[in-house]
Amino acid sequence: MQVYEFKPIGYVRTSAETLPRHWSVSEVEGAIVIEAEYTLGLRDIKAGDKIVVLFVFHKSPPFTHEKLIQKPPHLNERKGVFSTCSPHRPNPIGLSVLEVLDVKDNVIKVKKVDMYDGTPVLDIKPYIEYETRRIE
Repeated sequence: MQVYEFKPIGYVRTSAETLPRHWSVSEVEGAIVIEAEYTLGLRDIKAGDKIVVLFVFHKSPPFTHEKLIQKPPHLNERKGVFSTCSPHRPNPIGLSVLEVLDVKDNVIKVKKVDMYDGTPVLDIKPYIEYETRRIE
């Protein structure tokens, strides 16, 4: 199997002491600080946008096969890891959809943060609403 190596493009900054478990229930504000060499790539991100942030669960312990089935704290049933947002995953990659509050130079101020201060950011993508279209 092919092995891939990723280098973070930046990191998360937040002063929040406690974080919600998921971005969809977060009102926490913070910032995504991008390495200066990638600043030009932020050119078209603006306040009011939503962005998808891919990051590393850098505080998670190494994955073991016992974690293939887990019980999320908000559910009364056990689920396969790929049916959860658990940080305990074979590849510790997380995904959050954040609201952009402002962009200045290499810093994106955001809301809906569910990541720890210092979390490595792997990539940023635009959030595109899903539309159901009926084909006739």
